[in-house]
This record gives sequence, structure tokens and C-alpha cells, in this order.
Amino acid sequence: MDKISAIVLGVCLIVSSAILGMGAKEAIKEFRAGERSVVVKGLSEKEVAADVMILPLKFRLANNDLHALYTEAERNSKKIVEFLQKLGFHSDEITIGSPNITDKLSNEYGSDGAITYRYSGSGEVILYTKQVALGREIFGRITELGLEGIVIKINAYEVEYGYTQLNAIKPQMIEESTLKARESALKFAKDSNSKLGKIKRATQGQFSITNRDQNTPHIKNIRVVSTIEYYLED
Repeated sequence: MDKISAIVLGVCLIVSSAILGMGAKEAIKEFRAGERSVVVKGLSEKEVAADVMILPLKFRLANNDLHALYTEAERNSKKIVEFLQKLGFHSDEITIGSPNITDKLSNEYGSDGAITYRYSGSGEVILYTKQVALGREIFGRITELGLEGIVIKINAYEVEYGYTQLNAIKPQMIEESTLKARESALKFAKDSNSKLGKIKRATQGQFSITNRDQNTPHIKNIRVVSTIEYYLED
């Protein structure tokens, strides 16, 4: 009986070792499969027209009579407002800034030479509008204010264009960037004789809004990049 028991015990140990070996082999295989992955990026770009415009209209003043200088500043501001309203802008889109006046005689760092005008200064009217196309027409009609005796200065770097509808297009762009990332992953899997598995991890980059180029700041380029890591399977 002892001999038979020993034989049975030996057979059981051999079978158990084989089963454990097969289980370990499968576990190692699954572990290695879990390590195989590919990281891909998907880009979504979209060009949109700016829907907000901020346009400062500035003018300069000079006079030896302070009262006359302020009177002229008020007149200029009024004429600019009338000009903008004539074009079709509403009063709530227009803001009149306070004039900035300098007394050259009270400026201790001023020149010791002859002063033609004691007082000088500037004023501005700021247009904040969603009528961007209409706002851009001002550049071609600014001479109309010149005929009114107002010399307007528009600094290109001070004109701002914005886009406020980002949330409305975010879902579509995220979907597009995700699909492009998956297309890249599928191609990689095919080229490496693998199958594309589930997503291991994914990150979405920040949305960026930039000018299309320096000559068309009213056209915006919106970008987002999604980074996704997929499992690869045999």
C-alpha cells in the first residue's frame, strides 16, 4: 500500500505542476499583453471668424487755453460717437474715455525750450461690438472724421478680436481629434500585425485660439490635441 500511495502521490504532484505551469504561462502571457501599447495623438483644427471686436479710436489735442482744450475733446468725442452711430452701432457698444491732459509748464522734466502749446493731451472713444464685419468697415471710412477736423489714430496692435463660442464647438472638435488618434492607432496595429485593444489612458490638451496670421487677426485658428494610449493584442 505504501508503494501504491507513493506512486499516486507522485502522479498527483506531476499533474499539479503541469497545471500550475500552464496557469503561470497564461498569466505571463496576459501580463506581457497588458504591457504592449501604443501612444497616438489626434489633432483637430478649425478656422472661425472672430465674433467680438474692440476698437479704440484715439485723437490728440493741443491748445494754450485749457477750457478750449476740454471743449475740443468733448466735441471730438461727440463727433466720433455720431460717426459710429451713423454706421449702425448702438450706444451701448460705445464708451467715451476721459481725456488725458498734460500741462507742459508744470512738467519739471520738460524741455527748457520754447513751448508752442502749453496744454496737450489725447482722448479716445472705444468701440466694443459683436458686429465685427461692420467694425472693420471703419478702417475704410475713417477719412470721414478727417473731414470733420478730427485726426484719428488707430494702432493695429491695440485692435482686439475675440471668439466667444468655443464651448459650442468643443464637443465636435474633441470627437474629431479622438477619431484621428484612433485612425493612427489602427494603422500602427495593422503595420505591427496586432489588434487594437481598449484605451489604457487618455488626455485632452488645452484648446488654443490664435490669429490665422498677422494680416488677418479677425480670423481665428482653434486647435486641440488628444493623446490616447491603446492596448495592443495579438
